[in-house]
Amino acid sequence: MKINNQTEFEQQNIFGQGQPNSAYAQYFSGNSYLNPLTNSADCPLFLANVTFEPGCRNNWHIHHAESGGGQLLICTAGSGWYQEAGQPPVSLEPGIVINVPAGVKHWHGAKADSWFSHIAVEIPGVRTRNEWCEPLSDAEYAKL
Repeated sequence: MKINNQTEFEQQNIFGQGQPNSAYAQYFSGNSYLNPLTNSADCPLFLANVTFEPGCRNNWHIHHAESGGGQLLICTAGSGWYQEAGQPPVSLEPGIVINVPAGVKHWHGAKADSWFSHIAVEIPGVRTRNEWCEPLSDAEYAKL
C-alpha cells in the first residue's frame, strides 16, 4: 500500500522508524532509518526495522557466507522494491517475505512515491560478511 504522507506512514510502521541510518548512509541513495529490534549481546539473531523515505534504496550488495548466511526481509509498511541481479524487480507490500540466499547480488528500497519499511534479518552462518557494490543508477530506478 503506497503511503506518501509521513504522518500516515508512522501510524502503519508498527516497529518504529528509529534513528537516521548514518553508519550505512554511504550505501544508500536517499535517507533511511534503523530501529534495532534485538540486542546482539542478548540474542544471536540480529533483526532491525529499516525505514526508507520515498525514493530511497540501498546499493547493490551481496551477503557472503561459507555456509548458511543470507538475509530475510519481512515487509511491514508502505510499498517498495526488491531486485536480484539479472532478474525483474519485485513489488514489495506489507506481508511479503523475501528470502535472499547468501551470494545473491541484490538491492531493495522504497518506491518513488511511498515510504517503506521492512524487518531485516541477518541469517546466521559461517564467516558471514556483506559486500557493498555500486548504487542502482537513477536511470534504472526511474524505469520502475
